[in-house]
Parts: sequence; structure tokens; C-alpha cells
Amino acid sequence: MADTADSKKDEADYKRLHSFPLIRHTDMSEEMRVETMELCVTACEKFATNNESAAKMIKESMDKKFGSSWHVVIGEGFGFEITHEMKNLLYMFFGGSLAVCVWKCS
Repeated sequence: MADTADSKKDEADYKRLHSFPLIRHTDMSEEMRVETMELCVTACEKFATNNESAAKMIKESMDKKFGSSWHVVIGEGFGFEITHEMKNLLYMFFGGSLAVCVWKCS
């Protein structure tokens, strides 16, 4: 019984530790960064099992708020090299290993 309670406590601690957004790199302004980060967290929580739908939600919202030509990649274990407009890149992690990359290029 004690082992089960300890494992549930460890699992809860792990989820709490990895449930915050961790920004790995950004060159966005403070206001845009906060809005984009909140949008990414909302989309990833709403579509926890469907990264494609989450990416679509983020892209459509960013296109409406900040103009067109936004791109979004969500997943685990990927690398990237992109060309983007200055002050329009956000690369973050959410939920431990889920990476979100948002950028604008026209």
C-alpha cells in the first residue's frame, strides 16, 4: 500500500514539474511572447492527443492576431533549421518533452 501511495505522489510531482512552459529560444517582444506562449499552452492542453489540431489552432490564431504567414511545428524529438522574420520566432517545451516551434516568414 505504501508503495502505491509513493508512486502516485512521484507521478503527481513529475506532472507538476513538467506542466509549465519552458521557453528555449525567442526573439519576440515581451507582449507577443506572452500571448504566443499562452496560446501554445491552451492549444496543447485542449488537443493533448492531437498535435496537428493544436498546431492548426495556433497558426490560425497567430494569423489573425499578427498577420499571415505563421508556421507551427509541434512534436517530440525533432530538429530544425529555418529562415524567419526577425522578432518572430518562439521555440518552447511544454509538458516535459513536447516541443512547439512558432515562426513567421513571408
